[in-house]
Amino acid sequence: MDSKILDASAFYAGVPFRSSSECYTTPLVYDEIKHIKKNHDALGTLLETNRLKIRGPDNQSTSMATKAAKDTGDFQQLSKQDISIIALCIEMNGEIISDDFAILNVARNLGLKISPVMTAGIKDVGKWIHYCPGCRTNRPSGKECHMCGTTLKRRLLKEG
Repeated sequence: MDSKILDASAFYAGVPFRSSSECYTTPLVYDEIKHIKKNHDALGTLLETNRLKIRGPDNQSTSMATKAAKDTGDFQQLSKQDISIIALCIEMNGEIISDDFAILNVARNLGLKISPVMTAGIKDVGKWIHYCPGCRTNRPSGKECHMCGTTLKRRLLKEG
């Protein structure tokens, strides 16, 4: 059975609270979501019953996740928490439970299993490019075209 790796959106959607499956998250994500259901101490119950385990990814998996996010062009959209979730999924060969498009795009590009929470998920995966709508040139990154000063936009170059 695949390990379920939860990002913050999975907690906000209530996934671990209505499941009997064992789930994992990282210390960074736990710090972000530990206020959820505080009055009922639901997170404490999940931890006590071992239905939620907190585990940090190793450095090698974190490096792989960071490189993959840079390769797809999603790195600037991802937080440290997001990178940690992808890294833990790499390390555990698990399944990411998330609605975050950038997380899902990087995970899918890595060949990891993904499950959306409250959305239909992503249909297309690929790499992001930045382009200038003014002079119609592609840029590796940035916010503004260095040739004409127009604000750059992003678009997904789909695979296949």
